[in-house]
Amino acid sequence: MDITETLKEQIESNPILLYMKGSPNQPQCGFSARTVQALMSCGQRFAFVDVLSNPDVRAHLPAYANWPTFPQLWVDGELIGGCDIVCDMFDKGELKTLIDEAAAKHGVAE
Repeated sequence: MDITETLKEQIESNPILLYMKGSPNQPQCGFSARTVQALMSCGQRFAFVDVLSNPDVRAHLPAYANWPTFPQLWVDGELIGGCDIVCDMFDKGELKTLIDEAAAKHGVAE
């Protein structure tokens, strides 16, 4: 499977997916840490891919997504954005609604 197919499969098979540096328990950059904190505060499970240990993903996702930086939050196959967008949505209460709806739709609600 080539990297484009891998990315597509990851995004389509995970209703809530975060491409980040490090892991939720050990983020490797401040932007990933802030994004994880906002996402975890929503109370739903989410998948993640550590781009530092997946160099092909790190190299190809920016072009695939047309988004140059990490982290990247994908919900229901759609790119939501990076740290600033996710944190802004969290502050406005929009992120929890989006995450809860995606989790309920896919039967993964906590």
